[in-house]
Amino acid sequence: MSTFKAIVIDKAETGQSVSLKDFDEKDFMDGDVTVRIEYSTINYKDGLAITGKAPVVRRFPMIAGVDFAGIVEQSSDRNWKPGDRVICNGWGLGETHLGAYAQKARVKGGWLVRLPATMSAREAMAVGTAGYTAMLSVMALEQAGLTPAKGPVIVTGAAGGVGSVAVAILSRLGYQVVASTGRMQEADYLKDLGAAEVIDRKEFQGPVKPLAKERFAGGIDSVGSTTLANVLSMTRYGGAVAACGLAGGMDLPTSVAPFILRGVSLLGIDSVMCPIEKRIAAWNRLETDLDRRKLAAMTSEIPLAAVIEKAPAIIGGGVRGRIVVNIG
Repeated sequence: MSTFKAIVIDKAETGQSVSLKDFDEKDFMDGDVTVRIEYSTINYKDGLAITGKAPVVRRFPMIAGVDFAGIVEQSSDRNWKPGDRVICNGWGLGETHLGAYAQKARVKGGWLVRLPATMSAREAMAVGTAGYTAMLSVMALEQAGLTPAKGPVIVTGAAGGVGSVAVAILSRLGYQVVASTGRMQEADYLKDLGAAEVIDRKEFQGPVKPLAKERFAGGIDSVGSTTLANVLSMTRYGGAVAACGLAGGMDLPTSVAPFILRGVSLLGIDSVMCPIEKRIAAWNRLETDLDRRKLAAMTSEIPLAAVIEKAPAIIGGGVRGRIVVNIG
């Protein structure tokens, strides 16, 4: 087909317009692999792009969506052939390169990761960029020397996409996980994912002390701002915190005290331009270290046509776990 359905963001007289419409293949951007997309997902960045709450989109018109799983249809890249099942996320998809909320995509072969053998396309997008980011965070903490024996780990924004997958992975690996959320009604959900304790995010929203009582051996933070600053002040000597989100803001009102008096490490996690070798390692780990039953329990599904109306909920903190988009 020369045209296909896509969610397209375009400039408008005031702000931007977003609609599900026909898109012509002749308007594809450069790439050497064409993929028929089976599933995508909704990440926090997707919500920002579709609602226009942040300047995510850098060119117009833009097909939204930062990640997909699908089947290669055409390829001039020697590493890929028709029929290969692949995953793509980041690399500017939905920002500077036409993205994933479409029945087809044309991308560079070097952006693709092979779908793990035991994982379906739907499961891959149940993981999505949020879950892949959670896995990168776990790997960074391990590289920094964190082990289950060193004590409890905190996961902030725990009921969201990154947080839900992080809780599930860490608990499976044997960590005592403390889940922080602003939705205490989700406590049973988080305990089912493996959290040993669920606490209110209010504990991390007060004034930031240079050093507070040592509570956590490490943590994964998707919130940023005051929450991350408070987590750092509560991290034990020699601990590490992986920072991978900014739902609470881009500022960081902290001091050098946790770093120079307790030797705490702050680990920055980038999923967009992450080297391909690390991506492959992360997806291999997700295949083995994420309980698929827990993944299924945190996942809901919507059709492509429902993405636009669902986007405001994810940036408003109204989405639990992961949403899979069935491109259909």
